[in-house]
Amino acid sequence: MLTRRIAHLDMDAFYASVELLRYPELRGQPVVIGGGRNAAPETLADGTRRFARLRNYAGRGVVTTSTYEARALGVFSAMGMMKAAALAPNAILLPTDFDSYRHYSRLFKAAVATFTSQIENRGIDEIYIDLTDLPGESVDIAARIKQAVRDATALSCSISVAPNKLLAKIGSELDKPDGLTILTPADVPTRIWPLAVRKVNGIGPKATEKLAACGIETVGDLARADPGMLQERFGSSYCGWLLEVAQGFDERPLVVSSEPKSMSRETTFERDLHPRQDRDELSAAFTALCTRVAEDLHRKGYVGRTVGIKLRYNDFSTVTRDLTVVSPTADAAEIRRAATECLRRVPLDRRLRLLGVRVTALLPLGAQVPEPQPVQGELPFSLDHPESDLGSQ
Repeated sequence: MLTRRIAHLDMDAFYASVELLRYPELRGQPVVIGGGRNAAPETLADGTRRFARLRNYAGRGVVTTSTYEARALGVFSAMGMMKAAALAPNAILLPTDFDSYRHYSRLFKAAVATFTSQIENRGIDEIYIDLTDLPGESVDIAARIKQAVRDATALSCSISVAPNKLLAKIGSELDKPDGLTILTPADVPTRIWPLAVRKVNGIGPKATEKLAACGIETVGDLARADPGMLQERFGSSYCGWLLEVAQGFDERPLVVSSEPKSMSRETTFERDLHPRQDRDELSAAFTALCTRVAEDLHRKGYVGRTVGIKLRYNDFSTVTRDLTVVSPTADAAEIRRAATECLRRVPLDRRLRLLGVRVTALLPLGAQVPEPQPVQGELPFSLDHPESDLGSQ
């Protein structure tokens, strides 16, 4: 039986790198992605661009990603933007452009698909690849894949080849950016054991804290830990998994085809919006979310039976509601009608921080499903709307 050769490919600072293609003059500078439309650069009369600075940001957004220069200043994804501004006030701030990121995601995945169809999609910027049946040395195959990705996108990626998904995932982070890492079982004591346990995919913050309380800080500490103590504190199932990953064992297969369970879009507002005073703004945002979900469904070839909404109030409490429609749909107007019915079943008496729309119970798109139609109409975002039934749960 052939030893498996599993690669994990991770695009380097993906969103930020896409933006640097658009704004090459920012290369080498700390850049943070995550601003709203008001963070868009201004083109001056002489053709140069004036960029927003993080120090001028006001709001409660979070960092989507940052360049490696910004990361060196302590700015990382999911960090609050105001905290990031305190750490790197002179960093450039750019808005997110998910349409561009999805475009480049499709390009790099298509480039990899010219080598093999054995690809597990793990998100917009990372994939697993089974190289077991490809002829040649792992390092040569990985180098060719990296070059194909660069040729297709002008972007760099980091790739690791290992006997399994666990080691490949860890390895792709070891030599970033533009890394090429080959790991074997013999490398586990020298390259994996010195790493913090949080570097293992599946050991989250809570488990990291519990392990630290046991004096376990590194993967090597975990490999040397007493199994009885681990079982007592973590239970037999999780204990068994911890002992296996500490030795670099992982038998999970690649999932080369999977059906999505849902598609959703949501937006967090720069300021809390009130259902009455900000009705027009909320209605426009709601329509845009429904339209974008419909576009996602059509682009990926699905219809859905259940439409849902998600609201987060200014006190951070969250409610969701769902409605099953008569026929599976990918039509924006139908999605909006169903989502509006969901809205009628939640209280709209407080300011809203977040609004989301989702479609679940997905099926492959049939030929009978119509193309998305323009969406019109108003939302029941009014406390005096007679048909809203806003007080019901």
